[in-house]
Amino acid sequence: MGMKQVIKNLDAFPRAEDHLLQKTQSGALVSIIGLIIMATLFLHELGYYLTTYTVHQMSVDLKRGETLPIHINMTFPSLPCDVLSVDAIDMSGKHEVDLDTNIWKLHPLGMHFLAPMGVSLHQRSCPPDSHLLTLHSLGPAADGSRLLLRLLAACGCKPCYGQIIGTEYISDLVEKGHEHEAHKHDDGKDHHEHSEEKVHLQTFDEATENTIKKVKEALKNGEGCRVYGVLDVQRVAGNFHISVHGLNIYVAQMIFDGAKNVNVSHVIHDLSFGPKYPGIHNPLDDTTRTLHDASGTFKYYIKIVPTEYRYISKEVLPTNQFSVTEYFSPITSQFDRTWPAVYFLYDLSPITVTIKEERRSFLHFITRLCAVLGGTFAVTGMLDRWMYRLIEAATKPKTKK
Repeated sequence: MGMKQVIKNLDAFPRAEDHLLQKTQSGALVSIIGLIIMATLFLHELGYYLTTYTVHQMSVDLKRGETLPIHINMTFPSLPCDVLSVDAIDMSGKHEVDLDTNIWKLHPLGMHFLAPMGVSLHQRSCPPDSHLLTLHSLGPAADGSRLLLRLLAACGCKPCYGQIIGTEYISDLVEKGHEHEAHKHDDGKDHHEHSEEKVHLQTFDEATENTIKKVKEALKNGEGCRVYGVLDVQRVAGNFHISVHGLNIYVAQMIFDGAKNVNVSHVIHDLSFGPKYPGIHNPLDDTTRTLHDASGTFKYYIKIVPTEYRYISKEVLPTNQFSVTEYFSPITSQFDRTWPAVYFLYDLSPITVTIKEERRSFLHFITRLCAVLGGTFAVTGMLDRWMYRLIEAATKPKTKK
């Protein structure tokens, strides 16, 4: 027996002579169906092989000394841009009021663009030619006004109202005023009257009064504001909030006539703590909170999870994902100590998540491809034999007759 014959004996797929083969219509139909199925499965497996998948890993966050970018894009439909400010504070004690770096305000209709953060209404320094502050000029803010006016004069600055900003409240001033009144009363009535004659109170300058009128007109017309930009804060727990806290307390009182009239309804178009990666879901995106005939403070408690996204190209994208719970604290009294605001209180998780893109191996692709194509070929061959025997069994009785 020659070498060629030995090799032929190893053939597991012996072939019959062509004249012994019989082709049928049923076999052709099964073959066409089988080819369509195999082509479909091949394309599916090819797409499955070319598609990347992600693997999640967790480890301790070792990052130090980096900043945390906060991307915000919000609309306040009931508050004009002139009264809004963005403030931030963190656990290290850093407190920034009325941030003006990389933060912009835009009227929703696009009629007026303010950058960055527009113009503040409160006065940091006192103008030398300020007019005398009178009870009439205080208007609604001067309820119990003699007490407030005397307190302003006793603060030791010209004018004291220019230094009282942010979270100082009228109730605190009234309490201090009562103490001041008691002290004056103990010094004697004559001395008290003499002190009143020396009181020189300064009023808001003309520019501030014009701005107050402008803001009141904007509120009357239902003007809103869109706040967007990026805050770069330290990677420690803290909060940032958007409110009217940047206003001088008396300016805010004259504009809104009390905290209960400040409507902080808002739409969060986008809030993220870093660039977006494929598949990320930010739970506060497209969130709307609307108040009707009410006011209060919204607080969003955010848990930030440091994240690294590693692309198949080995590029690394450092970012953050987060979860959130929210709480609303309504204002029930006209004399409530707090002014409405929207707070975002965040904390960082000590665990970092690494998301890696990976692709299946070529050997894995070939294995699956052989399995599905071979299985399809075997099944179609089996169906062809069954159909041939059924047809043959059905036609034999007729041929005998």
